[in-house]
Amino acid sequence: MNYSSLNAYKQQILNDFNNRPNYENEFHRRAASRLVELAKLQPGQKVLDVATGTGLAAIAAAQIVGSTGYVLGTDFALGMLQQAQQKVAALGLTNIMFDTVDADEQEFEERQFDAIMCSSAIAYFTDIPTSLCRWHNALKPGGIVAFSCLAETSPTASVLFRAVVQKYGITIPNPNELLGTHQKCYQILETIGFEEIEITTEQLGFYLQDAEIAWNGNAKSAFGLQDVKISEEDLERCKQEYFTEVNQAATKEGYWNDVTFFFVTAHRASKTITQVIF
Repeated sequence: MNYSSLNAYKQQILNDFNNRPNYENEFHRRAASRLVELAKLQPGQKVLDVATGTGLAAIAAAQIVGSTGYVLGTDFALGMLQQAQQKVAALGLTNIMFDTVDADEQEFEERQFDAIMCSSAIAYFTDIPTSLCRWHNALKPGGIVAFSCLAETSPTASVLFRAVVQKYGITIPNPNELLGTHQKCYQILETIGFEEIEITTEQLGFYLQDAEIAWNGNAKSAFGLQDVKISEEDLERCKQEYFTEVNQAATKEGYWNDVTFFFVTAHRASKTITQVIF
């Protein structure tokens, strides 16, 4: 793909993910593993993992579908795909491949996959409903889509970050707003035509012990301060205010970072044509 043509937002995503030294932390491993579990994959299935990152969900899926199945993992962060390729080579898997693709631009053949997954990444898409429509069309009848997203009130460390920077004239939209409630998820999926929609809510929160780690994680993210114009003095004041807010809300265990996760599954209808008998 042509990286030189990426807009500023896409470049921020690349900067964020290609420079994460610890992406495969306990949080992302748990999220990917749970999503694959809920997708209920079967041997022999053809699976797509969109925004696969380092291949956590894709590799787990490949081990389930086996030699008669096939998994394609796509992402546009080359640094993460290289990590995924290294893991596949070490495991000796031959039923999985990766491709460098922008999820927002990805086109599909009709009825191509038994399952389409997206772990912890759908909030980064620029047009989520359009992507979901494409996935619906790319599924075989009865096929499943499985993705995970955050409640609009999570993570609390990020909600607080946006509130603090707002005081300095910096408005950062909530990336979890569109799919941030059960009702919103149901409405979008039902409008597209998905059936058998199920949402499993789980708490993946944790205590933060270091306010600076929380600040850096938010500030350097695609939904942070990468291209924001702010003086060094205001940036430092903003940062210190964030530290104060975090420390004031902390208990002896630390600052509770609520991470309410939605694991969403839905199916394309098994029958695409309804026969009416008079």
